[in-house]
Amino acid sequence: MNIRRVSFDHPDAVKLNDEVQAEYHVRYGDGGDATSLDPTDFEPPNGVYFIAYDENDSPVATGGWRAQDTNGEGNLDGDAEVKRMYVVEAARGRGLARRILAALEEDARAAGRLRMVLETGTKQPEAIALYTSSGYEPCEKFGYYRSYESSRCFAKRLGS
Repeated sequence: MNIRRVSFDHPDAVKLNDEVQAEYHVRYGDGGDATSLDPTDFEPPNGVYFIAYDENDSPVATGGWRAQDTNGEGNLDGDAEVKRMYVVEAARGRGLARRILAALEEDARAAGRLRMVLETGTKQPEAIALYTSSGYEPCEKFGYYRSYESSRCFAKRLGS
């Protein structure tokens, strides 16, 4: 598995983003994640976007983080918000999401961020299981979906 840093508007990133949005729509019936994202959100040192490629150089997993500081949506200074974690269906169950998450944490720590935060939903039990087994704990809700009953927010301190 080869994890590469790419831009959020890279063709492979766009392809995988379209796939994850379609999956969100199937699970939640709402057209996908309406959180506003800009490709510049994921430009170092204020963020990063990774894609994992398989042995055939096909994109199979993705994830990014973007810097967030205290704002009107519940974030705190030093937050690194995880976005667009996704593994294509054919590649699931091989630990790819865990590897992407670890790479995101390492990158955010190196950029001086203090904690990783993320929002997921009750219809993504496998995501909740990944995050809780990776040391994430429930935290105060933040972000676009903070008022939704199905929203679940998690955080993990980034040690030095």
